[in-house]
Amino acid sequence: MLFVRRVALCLPLVLIACKPEPASSQPDASPTTEATAAESPADDFVWVNDRFADIQILRYQIPGFDELDLQRKQLLYYLSQAALAGRDITYDQKFAGNLTVRKTLEAIVRGYEGDREAPEFQALMTYTKRVWFANGVHHHYSGKKFEPGFSREFFAATVNSLDPATLPQTLPSATAASGGEAADAAALLAYLEPILFDPNYEAKRTNRDPKADPVADSANNFYGEGVTAEAVEAFYKKKADPNDPTPISWGLNSKLVLENGELVEKTWYADGMYGPAIQEIVKWLVKARSVAENDQQRAVLEKLIAYYNSGDLADFDAYNIAWVQDTKSQVDTVNGFIEVYDDALGYRGSWEAVVSVKDREASERIAAISGQAQWFEDNSPLIEAHKKKNVVGVSAKVITVVVEAGDAAPSTPIGINLPNANWIRAQHGSKSVNLGNIVEAYEHAKSGNGQLEEFTFDDAELARAQEFGGLAHKLHVDMHEVIGHASGQINPGVGTPKETLKQYASALEEGRADLVGLYYIMDPKLVELGLMPSLEVGKAAYDEYIRNGLMVQLTRLEPGEDVEESHMRNRQLVAAWAYEQGKAKGVIERVQKDGKTYFVVRDYDELRVLFGQLLRELQRIKSEGDFEAGKALIETYGVEVDPQIHAEVLERNAALDIPPYSGFIQPKLVPVMEGDAIVDVKVEYPDDFAAQMLEYSETYGYL
Repeated sequence: MLFVRRVALCLPLVLIACKPEPASSQPDASPTTEATAAESPADDFVWVNDRFADIQILRYQIPGFDELDLQRKQLLYYLSQAALAGRDITYDQKFAGNLTVRKTLEAIVRGYEGDREAPEFQALMTYTKRVWFANGVHHHYSGKKFEPGFSREFFAATVNSLDPATLPQTLPSATAASGGEAADAAALLAYLEPILFDPNYEAKRTNRDPKADPVADSANNFYGEGVTAEAVEAFYKKKADPNDPTPISWGLNSKLVLENGELVEKTWYADGMYGPAIQEIVKWLVKARSVAENDQQRAVLEKLIAYYNSGDLADFDAYNIAWVQDTKSQVDTVNGFIEVYDDALGYRGSWEAVVSVKDREASERIAAISGQAQWFEDNSPLIEAHKKKNVVGVSAKVITVVVEAGDAAPSTPIGINLPNANWIRAQHGSKSVNLGNIVEAYEHAKSGNGQLEEFTFDDAELARAQEFGGLAHKLHVDMHEVIGHASGQINPGVGTPKETLKQYASALEEGRADLVGLYYIMDPKLVELGLMPSLEVGKAAYDEYIRNGLMVQLTRLEPGEDVEESHMRNRQLVAAWAYEQGKAKGVIERVQKDGKTYFVVRDYDELRVLFGQLLRELQRIKSEGDFEAGKALIETYGVEVDPQIHAEVLERNAALDIPPYSGFIQPKLVPVMEGDAIVDVKVEYPDDFAAQMLEYSETYGYL
């Protein structure tokens, strides 16, 4: 994995509640493009009156923004513009037709003159919101293509009724998101018809089925027509040197296509593919550089600008090294080609951005963990040869998010650990952050939704979860990020996990990081450090992990589906393996009570031993590049779902009316101008998801 570790991805440890609302909850679908600012009481702030499909839209606040000095406000504003400028890139990366679909849908939302309350138009609005939320036509988590609730006939008639000038004028070319072949309405409809209405056409964004070709059978736009996984692996095998101590992150910022029978990389940089959007990102980064907090931060921004201008991955490494070393700046940003989850082979990074400011007070908790990184490494159950003898520069903090974009929005991470190049982490260190205000918004949203009461076995488990569950979750996320991803080392000459573990690398890595957190959350060391009052916090963490991994997270799957998403696979792997391995000793018991199933932890100490054993094995697999062992673990424990348990979980959760996914409307930074000078920056909190998406498309539609 490259650059960022995402745990909202880990957020499904808890599912997000939805505020009771009328059955007809679709927002006004009028073609306005101005997001409105809302004043809401703090207790109700996270709720937004928009729920569609399996999604609840929330908000988050930026506490302390008004108290920042003007320089930092300006810096945050410029960085937020650099973030939003790249959002179109993410759409195109996830599927070549996404921008054409989105622009057509937005033309309908703005220009439709029929009955907006009619069922087919409402179904089209729901579909449009799902596309906005997922940055494309495939589900943001499962990767399965959406099915429209409206007919071909309605869609065709609606498109034909619009002013042709409002529709996309070109169709996607093979290598550029800006369009190639000219299109009229008829050509546009012919192009869109299979995308929207043929469930078998480009059905999965990322296909991890071991019987499929993870490149040719995936719908993402990372590879050109005719490119296969075998060809990709051979292409990068020629580039990679397993003995290179500082390997380049090959393929991170390019599309690999066939030209005249030869594989060619189309690099994503200012003068290449996605150039118009990247040039706009650079423009705002240059402005940000002019108001940097200090020389070190200014140097970091200069290196990021240089990388975007050159497309050279060596420049990306130089930027990451400088970024890791900047630990004093209060304002920070992640901006680039980052996550590799959407590429089953783990080469290509999805574009995303997170802009933040440090929460100094809340950072004390997470800093206490990073300060003991070597102790945690020395006392881990890993094979001695797989331990780092000198853990370098693990810095950690809690941040207040200001804006997110691309693959980080509207569905967001709650923890980040980067950079992901193993050699940079080993030689220069890493940064781990907890997205404090995002976590608080999620915690507020789930409070009192009834799910905890439904899936806890007895009063003792419920009371422990209510008293210690919040702290347990925060500590587990902290340790996942700070000491989890930073732990262990790869044997010399083995190669990177994306080369050795391939399509299983992401799930195995997330499982490894989860297990580090699970192993240590039952360690008295955390009590000694003052991070938790007693081991009851660790017990609450174990209860929650088993409860979620074996049951609650199944609310995200439709009947008959296997587990596809890497983080869900990792949680089921860890929980199911521990359950099976501990059966003989009764470590976790499957219990029936009042006709309902529960998985109850009976021996917490023995469960910790099991977690340590699995952690040792996952690190061995990573250190030695043991593909077959990794595949066996994932396919045996992490993929298949017990249909009876699944049906029961869905039935029990349906009675609670809780959507399994949540995401956020973004705050809006508004500069206060005097002539050409910014004299202040204000924060507005929009409350209309559709309006914000339309505004973004008009303001930041660079591709």
